[in-house]
Amino acid sequence: MKKKKVFVLLPDGVGLRNFVYSNFYEIGKQNYDVVFWNNTPFDLSEFNYPEIKFEKPILHPFTDVIKNGIIQASLTKNSKIENDNVYDTYRFKPNDKGIKNKIRNSIVGFINSNYSNQKGILTLRNRINKLERKTAYYKKCKALLEQENPDFIFCTNQRPVVAIAPLLAAQDLKIPTATFIFSWDNLPKAIMVVQTDYYFVWSDYMKSELLKYHPEISDNQIVVTGTPQFEPHYDASIFLERDVFFENYGLDSSKKYICYSGDDITTCPDDQQYLNDTAKAVKELNAKGHNLGIIFRRCPVDFTSRYDATLEEYKDIIVPINPQWKKIGEGWNTVLPLPLDNTVLVNTIRHSELVINLGSSMVFDFAIFNKPCLYINYDVENKKEKDWSVNKIYKFVHFRSMPSREVVSWISDCQSIANLIEENLSKKQNAEATKWLEKITCQPTSLASKRIWEFINSKL
Repeated sequence: MKKKKVFVLLPDGVGLRNFVYSNFYEIGKQNYDVVFWNNTPFDLSEFNYPEIKFEKPILHPFTDVIKNGIIQASLTKNSKIENDNVYDTYRFKPNDKGIKNKIRNSIVGFINSNYSNQKGILTLRNRINKLERKTAYYKKCKALLEQENPDFIFCTNQRPVVAIAPLLAAQDLKIPTATFIFSWDNLPKAIMVVQTDYYFVWSDYMKSELLKYHPEISDNQIVVTGTPQFEPHYDASIFLERDVFFENYGLDSSKKYICYSGDDITTCPDDQQYLNDTAKAVKELNAKGHNLGIIFRRCPVDFTSRYDATLEEYKDIIVPINPQWKKIGEGWNTVLPLPLDNTVLVNTIRHSELVINLGSSMVFDFAIFNKPCLYINYDVENKKEKDWSVNKIYKFVHFRSMPSREVVSWISDCQSIANLIEENLSKKQNAEATKWLEKITCQPTSLASKRIWEFINSKL
């Protein structure tokens, strides 16, 4: 009997790690003809994955500006409803150089002022849909779907505007559609761009968020699956023995290593100073008789030279193990992961004693391996940006999901780093961190791909 066909829509590279480099395809192909509808620069045929490449998508000229207006109007709506100005902190300063950007900003401002309610936002979404249906891009997508006749379309992330036309074409042809909310902090940021029949979320907690921020979506459209991003942590085939990992990356086998996980320059403009403070603390501990080093994993989208001085000053302590990502273009979403990075990340965690960072989801990666996390929670003296503060970061909505403050150890000043590292070196498990992981993503963490396919199967 002929297998039913499922299109996996990759509108950008964000979905590569979750749905190409995981076991998602291998699970799906057992029962379905799985085809990647691929808008990334990578050739998936190298993995022997069936793919159909996008022709260059050209949106309606007004689509992107209306999308930006919807985001701003949604943040204003949420701020009013919740009586909470945290939503204003998700806004980025717009580019105001040139007459075109000034006009775009004026339109976005008008939308924000006049459509910041549920009815107005839905009106704008319908307007985008009407505009996109008029494009040659939509017509090409529809013709392709009529030719290929898939039974289900799954979009790997909810925010790319280029996914609107393909999903509209599918819905107009009565093909069921679904999308995945790709990150734990996305929903409060109002970056839900696509509309589908079903929505896959990480947890019951995220489901409640989706219902709160998007009352147009009903309970039976939301499916709790977990996220495939943690599945490689359970894949023993990519585990490296300590001596192999240390030899591959030039680590000293006599040392224990802590991991410093970097942030992007927008999230943490002073990250290089925090790394420097951590290296000083490790030097202090080594003077007391410890034998420690630092594995520095920079943020995959940070290609700046801002860490160079610290890496040179503390080259006897810090070993950079860079993420295996490739820079294709200039935007953050054009820096794309390579398959090897799963191996690098997982073994960095396995062979580190703990992780230090500023508010990243690496707390969950380390919690899976029962290892502690230290969150940076102080401002440096000579900040790069005067209006930036750690206080802004930890007020973001997604941190309110913490079951308690004890999920991590809080570094309140640079003088406390050494003591906190020393205290946490002996910790094997943090029950509160495990509770947070269990709240944030459906358990068992390793079965997210399986749950997604089980739901698709129930609809075909």
